[in-house]
Amino acid sequence: MEKRKYALARHFRRNLTDAEARLWWRLKGKPEGLHFRRQHPVGPYIADFYCAAARLIVEIDGQVHNNDGVAERDERRTAYLEAQGLTVYRVSGAEVMSNPDDAALSVIMTAQARVK
Repeated sequence: MEKRKYALARHFRRNLTDAEARLWWRLKGKPEGLHFRRQHPVGPYIADFYCAAARLIVEIDGQVHNNDGVAERDERRTAYLEAQGLTVYRVSGAEVMSNPDDAALSVIMTAQARVK
């Protein structure tokens, strides 16, 4: 199972959604000295982005997250991750697509606040 999860994360890194790619382009290269990883395995889940220094998980929520059942799964996932001492920060995919610079800035500011 562990091997499969890492292979799946590798697959996701190679096949980012448009919103993930737009945000990643702004988060890679250690903005403000913060190191972000994309499609990072955390427990039984794969986070869209992870900043270890801030213990911050960044999730991009697309339209699928509005469907029945998905919100409940998101809540279980968030509860699990928060029980591990992590903070989950959600950004809408529409926000990333319409204004990726502001979306990235909000992620970076959230991470900076958690590091200090």
